[in-house]
Amino acid sequence: MIVKAINKLKTEMNKETKDPYVKAIGEFLLQHVNRYPAAAEKILAEDKTIAKSINEMANVARKKAVNGRAMLTDQEGFEIVLKYFGIKDNVDKAAITPEIEPSHAPVENIEPKPKKDIDFDVSLEDFL
Repeated sequence: MIVKAINKLKTEMNKETKDPYVKAIGEFLLQHVNRYPAAAEKILAEDKTIAKSINEMANVARKKAVNGRAMLTDQEGFEIVLKYFGIKDNVDKAAITPEIEPSHAPVENIEPKPKKDIDFDVSLEDFL
């Protein structure tokens, strides 16, 4: 059953290549199933998907929104995902960190160029 759950998660992760969130939540669920094999049965539910669990997180965030903005911690997000799948394991979700690739190029630490002292003295007569 664990192998089927892992295959289901990996299949969805491979199909949703343009959505980094599916990969992040999928990695979390893979780690969770490896640590807690009893969760495999819940993940195998045909109507449950990683993408729908992300939609559930968005719904919860909308309810918490203030001025159109909302934020969830990793812990809150993982708890919502587990609840969506019906997994009631009492686990330390903070210990499980999904490995995802950044969706943008890393920002280089660029030092500002020093300002040069330039005397700039122009009058209107210079242009006439």
